[in-house]
Amino acid sequence: MAERPQMNKAQAQQAKSKIEAMKRQFEQKRNISEVLSKVKFKIGVYSGKGGVGKTTVSANLATSLAYEGAKVGILDVDVDCPNVVNVMKISEPPVVGPDRKMIPPERFGVKVMSMGFFQENEEEAIIWRGPMIHNAINQFLQSTQWGELDYLVIDLPPGTSDAPLSIMQAIDIDGFIVVTTPQDLAKIDAKRSINMIKKLKVNVMGIVENFSGDIFGSGAGEELAKEVDVEFLGRLSLSSNYRDTSKPTVLLNKDTLSEYQFIGYKVKNFFS
Repeated sequence: MAERPQMNKAQAQQAKSKIEAMKRQFEQKRNISEVLSKVKFKIGVYSGKGGVGKTTVSANLATSLAYEGAKVGILDVDVDCPNVVNVMKISEPPVVGPDRKMIPPERFGVKVMSMGFFQENEEEAIIWRGPMIHNAINQFLQSTQWGELDYLVIDLPPGTSDAPLSIMQAIDIDGFIVVTTPQDLAKIDAKRSINMIKKLKVNVMGIVENFSGDIFGSGAGEELAKEVDVEFLGRLSLSSNYRDTSKPTVLLNKDTLSEYQFIGYKVKNFFS
């Protein structure tokens, strides 16, 4: 009977390191699952590129769901541009509970946790490489105590690089909303992001077209939904109502609230 080749010391150490890394990854995911165990549905809001209004959509969707009586949280894990704190007009940082977990502050009926709470200067860029981003995100996710929620809206980083991939692998997200705008380039990038989600075998709830109207046009979101065979959740008008940033626009304008309530209705149907 042929003898199995023996591993040398370098190979043995490499194999041991891989096993230890797998153990750490499993432990991290288990801890995150425990932290999120009282959250019914986790919704990822995602885009293929920045500048399409993903954070605005996240904040207004979360606020509109809370407006209708749901228990809602919003988690901002956009490492490069954590803007949820500004959109939600919240200044109180999280507090540390008896279990040494961070308790999110609440604004407009929405619990808020953001990487922005931990920036010393919001005008300075966060310059991190892949491993640092991965470790920071995992630590952040494990350290937050949400309590009972109907929906946790997760504002993800745009693109298909390390940051969104780390989050998708760390959290069992129940469904993704992909945000695009009417322009062709935004549509192409949104298609890339949908293909990434599908490769990870996670549900795409549907597509939202933002900035829809006379200036940029409309229809790209609906076209993309047909091309990739997912639901079109609705259009959000490019409106001057968003100029008032004193609170999320759904609390300032009935037309905007109605647009988000329509999307919220489809979100609820998705989970029913």
